Amino acid sequence: MKIAFFEVRDGERELLKAALPGHELLFYKEKLSKENTAWAVGCDVASIFINSEVNKEILDRLIGLRYITIRATGFDNIDVEYAKSKSITVSNVPGYGATTVAEFTFGLLLNLSRKIYEASRQMSIGTSYDVHGLRGFELHGKTLGVIGTGRIGKNVIRIAKGFGMVVVASDAFPDLNFAKEMGFEYRDLNGLLAISDIVSIHTPYNKMTHHLLNKDNILLMKIGAYLINTARGEIIDTEALVINLKSGHIAGVGLDVIEGERTLKEEADLLTHGKMRPEDFRMIAEDHMLLDMPNVIMTPHIAFYTKEAEVEIIKTTAENILNFSEGKPQNLV
Repeated sequence: MKIAFFEVRDGERELLKAALPGHELLFYKEKLSKENTAWAVGCDVASIFINSEVNKEILDRLIGLRYITIRATGFDNIDVEYAKSKSITVSNVPGYGATTVAEFTFGLLLNLSRKIYEASRQMSIGTSYDVHGLRGFELHGKTLGVIGTGRIGKNVIRIAKGFGMVVVASDAFPDLNFAKEMGFEYRDLNGLLAISDIVSIHTPYNKMTHHLLNKDNILLMKIGAYLINTARGEIIDTEALVINLKSGHIAGVGLDVIEGERTLKEEADLLTHGKMRPEDFRMIAEDHMLLDMPNVIMTPHIAFYTKEAEVEIIKTTAENILNFSEGKPQNLV
């Protein structure tokens, strides 16, 4: 088969070549976009990552394409229903980030609770051993509200229990056996927000979870609570988040994802070529407000990015492609 890989990172090319001998492989660092769909025309398979927005317009241009495999768990950047209407099969890579994202979640939380990043910054600019402004707080005994108890959420709960935290969770499909095993209880979202010292988001992004945290329910959070998001940026209403950070209602946030991050990544190009929509200006302005706040820790969507996770992503992607070629597609979405 002829396979086009987009958003290929350093190191992935050789791993994919080794995993897919006998196939014609094309590699591109760029995301799949309407400007380069010609690169995939005539290919049987397109493999993408999270920044390729595969909408109706792009799908209409992908003549001859039979299969899309995204090298990620989330697939909100693909119009799956329209792809199906064009007889294009879509698969993802479930489960690879269950450990790595959960660990990173606590990396963000510990940076917030113990001001590690700020302490390091002060030392790097030559500040003496002055602890002023660096007092933190213990996680032990604090209540962690986990929104979404899939693979990642479950691992977050396991780690939290190791720290001696009290856990509450919210999920549309509660796992009561796991709750009994780990000693936590489920609440509805509003109930969780009201009692949590820290809220951590691990739910998939879809129409139902768009702005799941918004200007109305974010006010239910404890004054001085903290918020972590390693899921998808669009789950939080950024405008409401900025307002409540400025007011002090939310003490701090750790964000590996932000609303409109694809636009933020392309900010310079959009400004240069005059392609910016009014909503893009607003979103970028709000994102820059977050970046400039001292009580915000932001990372560039790297919670998934470990050696172990990368190997698992490539392994499962290759298995997806090989199974599709044999008429046995797996990990369908």
